[in-house]
Amino acid sequence: MKKLLVLLLIVMAGFSVYAQKAGVISGKIIDADGNFSLPGATVRLAETNRYTVSNQTGDFEFLTIPAGTYKVEVLYLGYQTQFQEVTVEEGKHAVINFTLAGGTETLNEVVVVGDALKGQARALNQQKNNRNITNVISSDQVGRFPDSNVGDALKRVPGITMQNDQGEARNIIIRGLAPSLNSVTLNGDRIPSAEGDNRNVQMDLIPSDMIATIEVNKTLTPDMDADAIGGSVNLITRATPNGERISATLAGGYGPIREKGIYTGGFVYGNRYLKNRLGIVASGSYNNNNFGSDNIEAAWVQDDFNNTYVEQQQIRKYDVQRVRRSVALAADFKFDENNTIYANAIYNWRDDRENRFALTYDDMEPVYDGETIAGFTGNVKRENKGGIDSDRGKSKRLEVQKVQNYALRGEHLLSSKLDLDWSMNYAYASEYKPNERYIEFEQEGLDMGQNLLDPKKPLVTSTGEDLSAFEMSELTQSTDDTKETEFGAKVNIRMPFSVFAGQKGRLRTGLRIRIKDKDRNNSFYSYSPLSGDVTLANVPKSYFGGDGFNPGSKYVAGTFASAAYLGGLNLSNPALFEQEADPSEFLAVNYKAKENIYAAYVRWDQDLSDKLSMILGVRVENTHIDYTGNRVLDEEELEGTVNNTNSYTNVLPNLSFKYNVTDDFVIRAAATTALARPNYYALAPYINNIASDSEIQAGNPNLDATYSYNFDLMAENYFQSVGLISGGVFYKNLKDFIYTYSNNQYSTADFASDFPDQMNPVPLGEQWTLIQSRNGDNVDVYGFEVAFQRQLDFLPGFLKHLGVYVNYTYTDSKAKGIADEDGNERKNVSLPGTAPHMFNGSLSWENSRFSARASGNFASDYLDELGSDNFNDSYYDKQFFLDINASFKVTKSLSIFAEAKNLTNQPLRYYQGVSSRVKQLEYYQARFNLGVKFDL
Repeated sequence: MKKLLVLLLIVMAGFSVYAQKAGVISGKIIDADGNFSLPGATVRLAETNRYTVSNQTGDFEFLTIPAGTYKVEVLYLGYQTQFQEVTVEEGKHAVINFTLAGGTETLNEVVVVGDALKGQARALNQQKNNRNITNVISSDQVGRFPDSNVGDALKRVPGITMQNDQGEARNIIIRGLAPSLNSVTLNGDRIPSAEGDNRNVQMDLIPSDMIATIEVNKTLTPDMDADAIGGSVNLITRATPNGERISATLAGGYGPIREKGIYTGGFVYGNRYLKNRLGIVASGSYNNNNFGSDNIEAAWVQDDFNNTYVEQQQIRKYDVQRVRRSVALAADFKFDENNTIYANAIYNWRDDRENRFALTYDDMEPVYDGETIAGFTGNVKRENKGGIDSDRGKSKRLEVQKVQNYALRGEHLLSSKLDLDWSMNYAYASEYKPNERYIEFEQEGLDMGQNLLDPKKPLVTSTGEDLSAFEMSELTQSTDDTKETEFGAKVNIRMPFSVFAGQKGRLRTGLRIRIKDKDRNNSFYSYSPLSGDVTLANVPKSYFGGDGFNPGSKYVAGTFASAAYLGGLNLSNPALFEQEADPSEFLAVNYKAKENIYAAYVRWDQDLSDKLSMILGVRVENTHIDYTGNRVLDEEELEGTVNNTNSYTNVLPNLSFKYNVTDDFVIRAAATTALARPNYYALAPYINNIASDSEIQAGNPNLDATYSYNFDLMAENYFQSVGLISGGVFYKNLKDFIYTYSNNQYSTADFASDFPDQMNPVPLGEQWTLIQSRNGDNVDVYGFEVAFQRQLDFLPGFLKHLGVYVNYTYTDSKAKGIADEDGNERKNVSLPGTAPHMFNGSLSWENSRFSARASGNFASDYLDELGSDNFNDSYYDKQFFLDINASFKVTKSLSIFAEAKNLTNQPLRYYQGVSSRVKQLEYYQARFNLGVKFDL
């Protein structure tokens, strides 16, 4: 790595002192009306075949231009083509700027493209001119949908479906590949995870109105981080404007499920100073939503007589308040035409307050009449989850999630043949749950019945319940604290390099470093009241009947200790409660992780003809890990810590082609490689011996990163009137994919072989169960996607204002090397997260003042988590969302809007083994919003 750095410095120095006989042309492209930058524009020198593409801020640049006079042409979908002349002098830098007017020419008639389509035009121009296969969404497009967070906006993209949490899109699945196989970056820098055991980025944490552009990279180029097998989502924040920009949003809404309000506000202010050398933009967003959910859950088993029944059922009622805040600041300073630096900062902070009331029918045992089940016995538990009564906690469980990123970068033209860019960033993510409390009352030995006529909505009932017989069985308080930090730095140099005379070529090379630290430090305490036995009959209570409960009125949660009672308990008073640490709840899950990633790449872009271009390159990434976990004996005794270090190197070649059949018809093909590192907790070298269950849970620091070979073919035809029709196929072969291994025939000899350095906790002659993440053999993922979007402006009268947006993706997979609980290979298993069918559609009507849109989003059911066998596999069920929204422009700067989300009342549903066997069914109901927006 040091040799590569020295080589880069020598090359840079050599070029910087090279006597120049050529010049440079650069400039900026902006919109005539909005004064905003136009990224993705094609800029050509008419006298040559030289061209370039404007970047995210609308800037473009030509290197090594011989002295002379040139006609510069700018082409942009939805805008009129423009020409200007520029004179280049030897060794000089010529600057030429363009201001484009919205509109396309049809039979010598200029058709004006309104504000409604300008955001779509910016996105499609970037998508068209990107060298790799991408989908791009602009902030204007996001605003056309009722999407409050980035996750909800992403589910409109072809090939993407989202896993939901509390009715909001959280985890991203790209082309059927689970969240752990994808990456999320902010302005090109990796976002750390706020969750404790994985690398997933919580997409519902970032408000959609804080992002200017969302770029989904479905194929990688060598200069991009390699850990994105499914794809890489790059969230691009607002760049500084070209003039003063003022925008404000204020909205109020209503959530019927708890009949509470929704409050939203946002602002943007930007301007340029010091004779336009300094640009600054500040933005903020606030959302306060009081809502909840109604939920039932069930766990199914099958006995030796093939009777299938429920061994546990829960009825859950959630009351939630989610407060999301975000602030961002961006600045740039232009020292001269050759040197610019940029600074970006964003701070996202979410408070999630929750009370959960859960009625549990537990430990159900069948009562047999021969081989037939005549009834059940079991226990009933009534549990409340909450938190302390404080200004922050409000007697609710408080979860504080934060994601921050601070970045500095520079762009420098060192000579007419060499430019350099560099960046460094610090990112921080955390999840903090202080003083989370549970109180549970249990009555044991009750007779129970099960109505399983409709296994999609099973019903368990009990007889003999008595509040005075419900004794306090659990009173706990815990604090969970997870932090992840990442420092990143990179440097890239770029120079002209072509082996074909008269054809454009460019060589890029660079270095990258990422230093990551993750730490989970949880604590858990149990409490016993010193005043004697406490029953549900003698504490303040809350009662929840079945009326209005979304899964059905037959589900009656009943009586619980009130949230205020739980929050008001003074657990720190030793005269009232005896405190005892419960190591079984935190010793095994606490760990520390350090990862250092070093990378270098070479990328060669070469035009092979006027229509065909190529990218050839390779990336090398070295990963060094240092993990520490706990060795826990019988759940509670810390026997010691276990440390493990490892280092490995991945070589990732890349080849892709782009063929411009016409100016508007593009074919792309790519053969690329990528990887996915194992989740943090899966790598932690912990061992947890749970003697009561004859079970061993263990991390696996010897997991290999999943390595993928990817092949893509995509054809796209762009409409000058701002639209697109596209179709493509893809295939991925994943080596060493990771799954959860379960072996219920685990023996003393097995343990001694797998953990030779550890004391053997398995008594001789006993059979235990081992649960551990392991590498499978390989998996094939393949599919296709098609998309169409266009304004139907060729239709007459009223119909010409209609717009259509539809896309469909099919994905399938076949996994090999997955063992069941008996050690036998499972057949016909798909990769978890692979949704076979995904569909998005919207129909809109827009004119200069009014717009309305109805949007649908569908994803079919798919395997979510592998169990020990087919019966215990968990599936994420199909879902269909219907949203509508409309806006009306009162004046040029003031508009009102209305939104309605989830009109289908789509529940979150998991099932176990077969679709009729419900595992979880959770409803959120619709949400409504009304607001005003002011934009200068």
